[in-house]
Amino acid sequence: MSPKVFSLNEETTIGDAIRKLQDAGDLEMVFYIYVVDDRGKLSGVLSLRQLLLKRPETRLKDIMETDVIRVTADTDQEEVAQLVASYNLLAVPVVDPQNNLVGVITVDDVIDVIKDEATEDIFRLAGVDTDERVFNPPRTSVRKRIPWLVVNLATAFLAAVVVSQFEGAIAQFAVLAVFMPIVPSMGGNAGNQALTVMVRGIALGELTWANSRKALLKEIVVGAVNGLATGLLAGLIAFFWKANPWLGAALALAMVGNLVVSAVAGTLVPLLLRRMKIDPALASSVFVTTATDVAGFLLFLGLGAAFLARFQ
Repeated sequence: MSPKVFSLNEETTIGDAIRKLQDAGDLEMVFYIYVVDDRGKLSGVLSLRQLLLKRPETRLKDIMETDVIRVTADTDQEEVAQLVASYNLLAVPVVDPQNNLVGVITVDDVIDVIKDEATEDIFRLAGVDTDERVFNPPRTSVRKRIPWLVVNLATAFLAAVVVSQFEGAIAQFAVLAVFMPIVPSMGGNAGNQALTVMVRGIALGELTWANSRKALLKEIVVGAVNGLATGLLAGLIAFFWKANPWLGAALALAMVGNLVVSAVAGTLVPLLLRRMKIDPALASSVFVTTATDVAGFLLFLGLGAAFLARFQ
């Protein structure tokens, strides 16, 4: 915030306000006139347009808006950015716990915050430290990146455990190994799509526990439709390639199921992490990828082994 904020007493007339504004020295850009009482407490606000359209003898308290959107000095900068974006504000007054006007935050500062927060979310979604730069020394980049890679390696072994349960089926029906990577790969991509939308929604204040059910149902529908479309296409390719309708059916059904799983994971994981006071942008991708890998291998190998064993 800038402590240089233009404010006037509520008893000031329009004529006096205009003269004081003209005589004001080095101030932050004035978008609004903030009105205070005799004790310096914020009591109202009016725009420059209101100031120019009213008669000179009119007092500020007679035309000011008393329902002022304000923040405190310890309000998180991301929350301020959300307020500015939600209400299309050009500036926000800052008050102390006693409602004394202590500063102002203008839209140009908020734009910088939005850019910084967006950059931070993008870095964290990839598991990269926010202060890493293109030309950091290799040892610095390794130190910053390897912790989440190790976590991802540990979760990847869960998928390996699932695959190990079907070693016999893979040995008997080697064709399963050919198509095995497709389902978890598609699920991971779909999960990251849902995850990106959800993390952004949380950052903007659009997504909360209160409306999460609506978001979840929407993503399930999207996942099911996308899974049906891509599953039918993949199933047809498998059928014509290997001349095996049951292989194609297993691949199609597994694709539908895993894209629904990806939708659920991509929606609920960031919300659960936020509930646990963990930054959803930082940790969500590891858990979503794990869910789609495990579900993808389990669905395809399970369905493929069952179909091929029964119908061949």
